Amino acid sequence: MPNELGSMALFLREDDVTRLLRMDDVIAAVDGAFREHGAGRAVNRPRQRTIADGAALHVMSGGVPSAGVMGLKAYSSARTGTRFLSMLYSTQTGELLAVMEANALGQMRTGAASAVATRALARPEAGSVGVIGTGRQARSQLLAVSRVRPIALAKCYSRTKPRAEAFAGAMIEELGMEVAVVGSAQEAVEDVDVIITITSAREPVLLGSWLRPGVHINAAGANAAGRRELDAEAVVRSAVIAVDDLDQARTECGDLIHADAAGVAAWDRAVELGTILTGRAPGRGTADEITLFESQGIAIEDVVTMKLAYERARAAGVGVPFPGTTA
Repeated sequence: MPNELGSMALFLREDDVTRLLRMDDVIAAVDGAFREHGAGRAVNRPRQRTIADGAALHVMSGGVPSAGVMGLKAYSSARTGTRFLSMLYSTQTGELLAVMEANALGQMRTGAASAVATRALARPEAGSVGVIGTGRQARSQLLAVSRVRPIALAKCYSRTKPRAEAFAGAMIEELGMEVAVVGSAQEAVEDVDVIITITSAREPVLLGSWLRPGVHINAAGANAAGRRELDAEAVVRSAVIAVDDLDQARTECGDLIHADAAGVAAWDRAVELGTILTGRAPGRGTADEITLFESQGIAIEDVVTMKLAYERARAAGVGVPFPGTTA
């Protein structure tokens, strides 16, 4: 995918990316990336972390040859915040196509991954969602899931009630659905069809004893071995366990790592979401089965979303040249 409209790469800031991307398009792009991965035609390199003093550097890369792009995302995290930067390259020429600030992009592709899993695994008539965690990632999660299922009601819970109330108000205005703030995580998941956990918890916020038959779970918050959102019983009760990438999940998916340590045969049952999408692994079998998607967030999701933003930027004349990049 050579840079036909100029020899210099584009630089896109957060505001540019936010204006250019639409959730429906990101869902389609991420779905395509998962299918390529499931068919063995995409390359994903699990996240690597460098810890230095009070900060960490996280780097992940991947390529989707059918889309003509490869790239990487690097981000630092510290007490002062998290900073994201992504780079997109052509697989045909090796040329740098774009450099992007990638906080909003990451939120959208993470929400899109949950939407792809929900469309593949949740019951078709699923109309209610329980959200545990109402931080910066929660909006894109609920937005994305509402694009693939007829969601009329969302219940949300946060340990910080004002944050939950602010989230509910914003979602009511944006999505036009009923959004109720509840007093506990258990109440949030009672009698719902889809559950979203999007927290930074180190101990379970969702217990298997709370799950009703037929529910689908998107566990999207924990992406480090020392963090988990589900207890072992929730893993045991899940008839289908999908991950975005098995190699990455084995080092990052605290829910399955802890369940395995407790004697649950989690890894024997875990399959990649892409293999379900391509028919190489079974998805939901019956209406009463509980299904689980463990989302760590993988590089190919970023790569195809970056391509989408890059193409939109070129068409709209958005962004500025990134200096020092000539063909």
